[in-house]
Amino acid sequence: METSRAVRRPADVREDTGWASAPCPVVSVDAGGTLLALNEPARGVFPAAAAGGAPAEVCAAWLAGAHRPPVGGRGPVTGRVGDRSFEAHPVDHADGAVTWWLVEDTDLRLAREALRVERQRAAVLGEVSTRLLTSLNPERCMQVTAELAAGHLADAAWVVAPGGRRDFPVTRCVRGGEAVHERLRIDPDEVAGLAEALEGFPPVPARWIEPSSAPAWLVPEGFGEVGSIVVTPLPGHGVPAGALILLRRTEQRVFTDEEEVFARLFAARAGAAISSARLFAQQMSITDTLLRELLPPKLHRVDGVEFAGRYRPSLDTERVGGDFYDIHPATGGGESLVVLGDVCGKGLEAAVLTGKVRTTLQALLPLASDHPRMLRLLNDALLNNHDTRFVTVALASVARVDDGVRLRLTTGGHLPPLVVRAGGEVEEVPAHGTLIGVLPEIEATTVEVVLGPGETCLLYTDGITEAVGGPLGGEMFGEDRLHDVLAACAGMPADAVAEHVHMVASQWIGGGSHDDIAVLAITAPRGRRQAPVGDHGRSTRTA
Repeated sequence: METSRAVRRPADVREDTGWASAPCPVVSVDAGGTLLALNEPARGVFPAAAAGGAPAEVCAAWLAGAHRPPVGGRGPVTGRVGDRSFEAHPVDHADGAVTWWLVEDTDLRLAREALRVERQRAAVLGEVSTRLLTSLNPERCMQVTAELAAGHLADAAWVVAPGGRRDFPVTRCVRGGEAVHERLRIDPDEVAGLAEALEGFPPVPARWIEPSSAPAWLVPEGFGEVGSIVVTPLPGHGVPAGALILLRRTEQRVFTDEEEVFARLFAARAGAAISSARLFAQQMSITDTLLRELLPPKLHRVDGVEFAGRYRPSLDTERVGGDFYDIHPATGGGESLVVLGDVCGKGLEAAVLTGKVRTTLQALLPLASDHPRMLRLLNDALLNNHDTRFVTVALASVARVDDGVRLRLTTGGHLPPLVVRAGGEVEEVPAHGTLIGVLPEIEATTVEVVLGPGETCLLYTDGITEAVGGPLGGEMFGEDRLHDVLAACAGMPADAVAEHVHMVASQWIGGGSHDDIAVLAITAPRGRRQAPVGDHGRSTRTA
């Protein structure tokens, strides 16, 4: 008996009133399009429907249109009744009538819509992260934030960065336009919630902000009437990165609670990127300021004597290292003091100690006539610094005498200076001393040398002699090779000598690793004494 009921013809089903108790809405329409019957759930969906009426009038137009069989046969259709959506499945009968079984898919439709929205929002957040991570420029990050916010969240967007009391960096963008960055004198209190957002406080709901109260500077030219406003902070790393303002026109829908939540998620990512960029910019500014004090100075002629130097840190990615040189020009016709040194180690830590050594030596300038005493006091300062690093130093006091130059040379653990005579002979100055910063007592001897016209004294660090490279890549440059290079520099200006030594050593190293390199050339003038003290030539510092 059960099998017999399962295979009954559609016409029998239509005549059987058992479907009236079905839990889903069921509507029966004859071949002519007249409503025959409907069950109780269908009456709840179509309260105006009654037998004998037309589905288009009492049910839904989409259902009436689906009743007319298309070419190829009739199939399921979907449509909405108010806020509810249904999928209607037809059952054809022999006499041309159709019974429509309606299955509600409102929850499924809403879930699919929510999934679509979430996917779209996830894509927006992904784009925010991708585009913002490509730049560490704060202004560029603000522009990208404004463009993305105007393109995906609102009709116009403002990014306001913390500034002074009235002067604020801002970036504005209208949907479809380009972001504009400028500084404006604004009053944050004119926009509800803006002052609080700039301080990092939670945002106020959009419904609390009256669009008509927006100040003139907030509304872009030709934008029209503002319909709704959202103001949310841009959270940063410990401090607020600014505030995001979103504007919609009156013809657009107001911001929903979900959209406000998404705007805060957007602002969190954008704020983190802007804050990172701003922090990086601040650190770079601080670094540049500090590096300016650590970099070797620009050298010039003093009383006709030529000074030239070259400097190269151990890593091409760094600008400072453990090697250094300074020149302290004479005042009142006395001696100029030249200092060249090499701090143990390389990189930033060595550069920090370099700065301390240079500062200490500058403070000891009143004692420049007594080299050993200067080195002893420097040694005491380093021992009291509780730093395990040591330093080697070469001092040279320079003064004009007749047509030549007198040098008083003292070294503290440093390589001996070299002198290139006019005929190409290379002499090693017998100046020796103890490392600075290791032993409580040091010894240092001062040697006097006179340079004739055009002759040069070269101070250098072990980055030259210990440079490893050459044709096979594993040979040390060495002192003998340095002597040969200097011999070829006889009669050259100081700048040419320093450049030639630096160039040959760099070619020897090639692309290999190396220690810090510093060279300083002192060349006696070739003519008669004419230039006054402080005669400045072109810069000869290279880094």
